[in-house]
Amino acid sequence: MPYSHRMDDIQPATAITDLAAELVIPKDGTLSRVLFKDDDIRLVLFGFDTGQELTEHTASMPALLQIISGQARLELGEDTVTVGPGSWVHMPAHLPHSVLAEEPTVLLLTLIRK
Repeated sequence: MPYSHRMDDIQPATAITDLAAELVIPKDGTLSRVLFKDDDIRLVLFGFDTGQELTEHTASMPALLQIISGQARLELGEDTVTVGPGSWVHMPAHLPHSVLAEEPTVLLLTLIRK
């Protein structure tokens, strides 16, 4: 569970100590969960079972992907890259992209509002 603490006029801090524990990957499915949202960013945790995918799409804002566990193949415009735990990807706004899980995979998506 996220932890928040507020001090006077300072925005609260949010800490998630185990991202992979925030969701259970559904058998033969995909699950997403919004972990945090404010005026500037939105964090969405995704869980994909083997063979599950997000077909090609675009986002209207820049995005970051961090692979927490598993392995996935990303199509990023004209490029294809295989990513695993510890991988980090920046995608500019409007870049066509897709995700295919090669094994059960958890990834964190950060959408950045300009």
